Amino acid sequence: MLTYDVDIWSIRKRAGRPKPWELRWRVGERPHSRSFKLKPQAEGRRSELMTALREHQQFDEETGLPAAELRARTSPSWYEHVTGYVLMKWPRAAAKHRASIAESLAVVTPVLVTSKRGAPRAAVLRAALYQWAFRAVRGPDNAWVSRHVAEEPPADIRAALAWIDAHSIKVKDLEDPALLRPALEALSLRLDGGKAAENTARRKRMVLSNVLRYTVEEKGLLSANPLPRVDWTPPDSDDEIDFRYVPGPDVARALLGAVRDSGPRGAHLHAFFGCLYYAAMRPGEIVALKESDCTLPPNTPESVKEWGELLLGESRPEVGGGWTDEGTSYEKRGLKRRRSGATRTVPIPPLLVHLLREHITRYGTADDGRLFRAARGGRVASTEYCAMWERARKAVLTPTEVKSELAAVPYSLRHAGVSLWIKSGVDPAEVAARAGHSIAVLYRFYAKLLKGGSEHANRLIEQGLAGDQER
Repeated sequence: MLTYDVDIWSIRKRAGRPKPWELRWRVGERPHSRSFKLKPQAEGRRSELMTALREHQQFDEETGLPAAELRARTSPSWYEHVTGYVLMKWPRAAAKHRASIAESLAVVTPVLVTSKRGAPRAAVLRAALYQWAFRAVRGPDNAWVSRHVAEEPPADIRAALAWIDAHSIKVKDLEDPALLRPALEALSLRLDGGKAAENTARRKRMVLSNVLRYTVEEKGLLSANPLPRVDWTPPDSDDEIDFRYVPGPDVARALLGAVRDSGPRGAHLHAFFGCLYYAAMRPGEIVALKESDCTLPPNTPESVKEWGELLLGESRPEVGGGWTDEGTSYEKRGLKRRRSGATRTVPIPPLLVHLLREHITRYGTADDGRLFRAARGGRVASTEYCAMWERARKAVLTPTEVKSELAAVPYSLRHAGVSLWIKSGVDPAEVAARAGHSIAVLYRFYAKLLKGGSEHANRLIEQGLAGDQER
């Protein structure tokens, strides 16, 4: 137990002993002593204990040591500590968050080492950490354990884990915040050495910050979080979408048509891509969409131009099977960055109403009511719809455009849909609500378009002012 109740007594000499100079002190109810050959040695140790008292450190009653010394003596390695952190977080973390924690720690841990001598290849070490050390599985007693504990890893993975275990720094060493600088640099880079997107780097730094806060507040292994004390500024990066590569309405419609005409699977996924563009939905939201989520106007000539509505409340983002409790390649969860049970309403134009009605009539639904499913009935995998998208790009774009980033991924249709709403003059708050963004995120990614819309707003205000003057 730690306490401030400490007395440090004078040094006494005990003649006839190999170490005659004895230093004595009391912590709580327990006396402590240590003997030295020379008096200056005893005086030096007494000075260290007095300094700890003047710094208002607590002392440990059992060992008699100041808190800082106790932390240093019992400090685990960084690798040992963060492995425990992963197991602590795992049961309550979503699958995507589990993977994010593992990814971030697999970047940080290789640079927090005492030496690089004999280090395994970077790719092997990263795989060892990401797939084996920072991934949990059920052990024989059904408790969560690191994967390499429950399963036998390949020889190169086993050797990499042994190396990092032997060379990882002690957690106490992070009292020197300068040691975190290489970690922060690593978090700001992609695997190929280029600058990571700001959003990616921010997410990884947040994981590191959370680990360090846990280290201080729950484990007491550091006196304070060293991260704020690092004089470090992340490299400039730009999360704003490059609108040179976002397809306009004509190209977007042509790509949707090419998907439809590419064969039976393309026809089945036509409405899937329609949801990406006309409703700006995320792929994880589309694969979870059920017929009961769709409010469609009657299929009559009178209502052909009426809008419909989607009520979104579930997402099934794709994530490796090693990160979910069920071993599936996706997880069932609520909407992104929303509380559990939250929903989002998205009005849909007549074009998408027609696509969805036609899809339901032609293909029906899965047993659970889902509109879109793989050939064998499961979740539509990203590999399937990305392959379909690449085929459509080659059918619509020029060879030069195919080699460019124009509409490079299916997600480009979501960017195109949001961009269309903004350019059409829809209020940014309404755009954000329909797309499932916060206003801050909308302005960060679509700043150029929103700034352009301010000119239109200025003209409206001028018209309003002119009207006031005429009255």
